[in-house]
Amino acid sequence: MTLDQHKLQAFLERFATDQAAAMHAATVVLGDELGLYRTLADGPQTATELAARTGCQPRLVREWLNAQTVSGYCEYDSPSDCYSLTAEQAACLADPTSPTFVAGGALVVSSVHKDTERVRRAFTEDGGLGWGEHHQDLFTGTERFFGPVYRANLVPAWIPALDGVEDKLRAGARVADIGCGHGAALILLANAFPRSTFSGFDYHPESIDAARKAVAEAGVSDRVTFEVAGAEDFPGEDYDLICVFNALHEWGDPVRAARHIRDALAPDGTWMFTEPCAADHVEDDHSVFGRTFYSVSTMVCTPSALSQGATDALGAQAGETALGTVVGEAGFTRFRRATETPAFMVLEARP
Repeated sequence: MTLDQHKLQAFLERFATDQAAAMHAATVVLGDELGLYRTLADGPQTATELAARTGCQPRLVREWLNAQTVSGYCEYDSPSDCYSLTAEQAACLADPTSPTFVAGGALVVSSVHKDTERVRRAFTEDGGLGWGEHHQDLFTGTERFFGPVYRANLVPAWIPALDGVEDKLRAGARVADIGCGHGAALILLANAFPRSTFSGFDYHPESIDAARKAVAEAGVSDRVTFEVAGAEDFPGEDYDLICVFNALHEWGDPVRAARHIRDALAPDGTWMFTEPCAADHVEDDHSVFGRTFYSVSTMVCTPSALSQGATDALGAQAGETALGTVVGEAGFTRFRRATETPAFMVLEARP
């Protein structure tokens, strides 16, 4: 086979870029967990000063800072030997309350590498690896990554995009979140709409424990409850709104689960669910988000669905047409894309 040297060089450069990013992700986890970014956001500092303020080993801090510098994650001033964060870098790396905070996503990257051996066994056995079988970093990283997404979009943009839902929530509605994780979305909704009541369900008991602690700390336990239950057997009926955030594609039988959601809705209720902004065909998905979510789907989402008995899992990049087919087979009569972000589409289904 004759090699095209230009194509070969282009691929090698692409691989080198990806290798550098994968290595750098580990330094992002350290910077986040050790408070290096948060402390550096206070202003220009030498490596020695940053090490002293964070209680870290000075030589390692200098190497970490140099890794951030060459990756564009901090700035370096040679005359003063000081490092600093721009306002934009700080908003993404140093402030967990920022809507653009993304450092938590590096913990998800770290978790899938820690789970490689488990996923390798899934490849050679039945394909299944349940959500609860993953490393703890996946659960924490998912909450910390999606929390800013919800804060930036859920109340100000996603809810208003749904037909009549915001008015119901202000008047007092019954809401369920299926696959609620640590409860971040429901806490936001409870704070925004105090007349409504909220129920979160997840089949992962440890996540429900974390959600109960979080809701108590947020002071909204009077109107938010959590219970261990799956998508096909969660209790309750006549919900005005049922939410599913990036979880439908992880279920073993999404059509059956969607039917249960339809049956649990009030006659004029709404099912809102979010999924990655995927094209309907893989050849149209050559984007940074496509690369990210196909990889996450390989390591997490598809094994999760297979562990629940799926024979042909949707995968995280199912695309709107495939998702619409699930909705239609479940008996919903109305389906549309209500709004979107660069990474996620917000879908609305009505009975």
